[in-house]
Amino acid sequence: MMVRVAEPGTTRVGFVGLGLMGRPMAHNLLRAGFQLTVHNRTAAKAASLVEAGARQAASPAEVARDSDVVVTMVTDGPDVEAVVAGENGVLSGAHAGLIWIDMSTISPETTRRLGEMAAARGVESLDAPVSGGPPGAEAGTLSIMVGGRQEVFEACLPVLRAMGQTVVHMGDLGAGQVTKACNQVAIAATMAGVAEALVLGARAGVDPRRIREALLGGYAASRVLEVHGERMIEHAFAPGFFVKLHDKDLHIVLSMARALGIAAPISALVAQQFNALVAAGDGELDNSALVKVYEELARHRL
Repeated sequence: MMVRVAEPGTTRVGFVGLGLMGRPMAHNLLRAGFQLTVHNRTAAKAASLVEAGARQAASPAEVARDSDVVVTMVTDGPDVEAVVAGENGVLSGAHAGLIWIDMSTISPETTRRLGEMAAARGVESLDAPVSGGPPGAEAGTLSIMVGGRQEVFEACLPVLRAMGQTVVHMGDLGAGQVTKACNQVAIAATMAGVAEALVLGARAGVDPRRIREALLGGYAASRVLEVHGERMIEHAFAPGFFVKLHDKDLHIVLSMARALGIAAPISALVAQQFNALVAAGDGELDNSALVKVYEELARHRL
């Protein structure tokens, strides 16, 4: 079946999940000119979108009935299952030719299983997790890693480019989630290195602000050092990305590693450090709060 290319002003887009990431992403779809129908479990979170011209639906099923493309952006695998395959979920309101794009971060296994269920209903699907956090969602500069059929990917590019700056087709369905897992490993490893370096230097008597400034001028420079390093030094842990969500993502990584029969020692270490923060009641802090684990081990606060 031929897939129609999405066009602003013509293509009806639905959006389910209006949290820290979803709401600004949905606003960018409106700004791009797409007709938008939205749904969120907490209905009040849709208010700014309704004011801007979106229509509010009572359920994901209603969103699907009124859309050509439905985007879901929720917290975890069980949440995606609920809004897609559950009672009054997207698939219960689906029609032949509907495209479902899941931009949540979940396991590749769950993605492929739900994709098979969608295909049985005549629904095409893409997995398109993102990186860039709330600032990237606001600015429309997210990195989007997409899995699914090439034809469907190309048809949905106008929708994806309304929300992201770097949009890369990674392969078949699930490949986007595999790439996002790799992203979370690289960020976690870098964040742990930054935290360890800053605490080490500070414990040795050097100002961590100057350490960060010096390192940003050499090979140690990174976006993590720039943004999260500053948050660590200032203890500015208002959430951009929750500790509990990065913890969840690393457990996806570890499940993948076990299934593949490979070692993931850095992911295992940082996952345990995030576990410690969650156990201490810090799961809803920004993931840069990882530095608190290193401060506790060193008995020294930045």
